[in-house]
Amino acid sequence: RGLQRSPCLDQGGAFLCRFGATGFDGAKVPALKLATCQQLFAYWDALRGARGAPERNDVEPGALRGVLADTFILEFSPKARFPFRVVGSRTNALFGRELRGAPFLDLWQEADQFEIARVIESVADGAQPFLVGARGAPDGAKALDLELLLLPLRHHGATHARLIGCCTPAANAPWLGLLPVRALNFASLRSINSPVGEGLHARRMANSGFRRRGHLFVYSARN
Repeated sequence: RGLQRSPCLDQGGAFLCRFGATGFDGAKVPALKLATCQQLFAYWDALRGARGAPERNDVEPGALRGVLADTFILEFSPKARFPFRVVGSRTNALFGRELRGAPFLDLWQEADQFEIARVIESVADGAQPFLVGARGAPDGAKALDLELLLLPLRHHGATHARLIGCCTPAANAPWLGLLPVRALNFASLRSINSPVGEGLHARRMANSGFRRRGHLFVYSARN
């Protein structure tokens, strides 16, 4: 099925993210708190070197042994709703099913799918890493915070081809691996930057096409 136009899409193609988060005012705040996200970002950053993004074929599963179960690769295909090409075992267990071939957007509440698609497009358009905050739980359980790191990959030189990422719960829960998480709720967003000598921090959203409007964040489709 096609993407539904979100009610947060303003006139003139401005994309309004319906959430608040810290770190968008340009302050250098720690952007990656979870070890899985830190390790995947460090590996990806080392692979890319001076490039905007590394090649898909540069990725060696053995080098990601410690986080491989939480890692996934998406195909950049808006028409197919960004299907999973590779999925780690813990991510499959989190959602209670084999996700390979399934659309990434189907993991999200319908009201959030348009926004998530635009974030993915921004990852590819600007070779820009993003950290997505989400909340989810099985039916009847208390919601759990999760972090999803989205990083661009080239594939045979093409920039709009693949993304690598990870999905990591921020804490343990008694139902993890036993009951499937239902549709995720989009809770926060950070643009990740790692300039030499300054360490890892959150970048101002204005640098990635997002700007703040009150408690909302605005993405211009024309950027």
